[in-house]
Amino acid sequence: MLDPFWLLALLPVAAASGWFAGRRDAIHRARSGENFNLSSAYFKGLNFLLNEQPDKAIEVFIKVLEVDSETVEMHLTLGNLFRRRGEIERATRIHQNLIARPNLSKAQRLQALSELAQDYFKAGLLDRAENLFQELADVPTHAHQALSHLTQIYEQEKEWDNAIEVKKRLAKYTSRNVSPEIAHYHCELAAVDLRTDRSDGAREHIREALTKDPGCIRAAIQLGEVEYREGNYRRAIDTWREIAEQDARYLGEVIDKLVECYRRLDDNSGLQGFLDHAITEHGTPRILMARVDQIVEDQGTDAAVDFLTDWLRENPSLQGLKRLVELERAQGVDDAEEAQSLRLLVAGLAEREVEYQCRQCGFSGRAMHWQCPGCKGWQTYEPIVPQYTAQQPN
Repeated sequence: MLDPFWLLALLPVAAASGWFAGRRDAIHRARSGENFNLSSAYFKGLNFLLNEQPDKAIEVFIKVLEVDSETVEMHLTLGNLFRRRGEIERATRIHQNLIARPNLSKAQRLQALSELAQDYFKAGLLDRAENLFQELADVPTHAHQALSHLTQIYEQEKEWDNAIEVKKRLAKYTSRNVSPEIAHYHCELAAVDLRTDRSDGAREHIREALTKDPGCIRAAIQLGEVEYREGNYRRAIDTWREIAEQDARYLGEVIDKLVECYRRLDDNSGLQGFLDHAITEHGTPRILMARVDQIVEDQGTDAAVDFLTDWLRENPSLQGLKRLVELERAQGVDDAEEAQSLRLLVAGLAEREVEYQCRQCGFSGRAMHWQCPGCKGWQTYEPIVPQYTAQQPN
């Protein structure tokens, strides 16, 4: 059923097209002897719309098209409106019928192809959409839009090599810097190599990513991962510690493995110094947890409880409170029903705490994504870092 907004949107279109068709009706009939009245056909179609019979309205409009190809713009508009409303099948029917007409101008045919490609894309028929967008990508007037849609298709299909090539072509039609996005495509390829233990391939893609975007934090994280897997723990440490100089918010993404590198090098003093500096300068919840775990391992639970208690007095943290409750339970502190309820309450609140948020669309969650699940922006989905006073407890 059509809502009032839909009807109001179509009324001006139908009225304008009816006026135009009526104006040309006499000339058309004089030339062809055709008895079909265009003006009356448009009002007939409008009547079907008002009576919530859109299928019959479409049939009338399509019949008009068969009589007069100069009403193409009307049908393009109608199909576009159907697609925006989510009625993809109806939009597709209109655009397919347009393309089938032999007397369309080149510009009209290209526009109809573009609309049909968008119909296929919206319907999830990516192969069909890809074929049409590839054809349109070679047409200067349609290249920007076609290449943008091809980029989206290749991102969805995880065809990163194709995405790289298309994005390079797109750079010619936009003033926006696309190098950071190309860097992420190389990082995606590096991630595939890392999952299949192909370190050489990963290194090559990381190098390409850093060539495109020297400040790509994701590539730096992956480079440290390659060094870590190859047993180059000192190089991994040096690579990951540089992240703090670029954007300390991402240090938490590698803190556990960074600590493990120090452990494997049996460098407890280096670990102590790093964590003391990191927690003072970049006191994120994950760094705090790493510091607490280090104290538990080296000095015991009691020392960790004392450290965390002093820290929380200056730097309130839900994650820190959750860890403190866990430590006190490990100490054998009162396990009464009230204490259990408190633990469950704190744990529940901590689990709902947002850790990441997109700076563009506001999408938030607890898992890291290099591409925002909401707006699909690259590296816009960032760690949320509490504003601590960052004072080291005595």
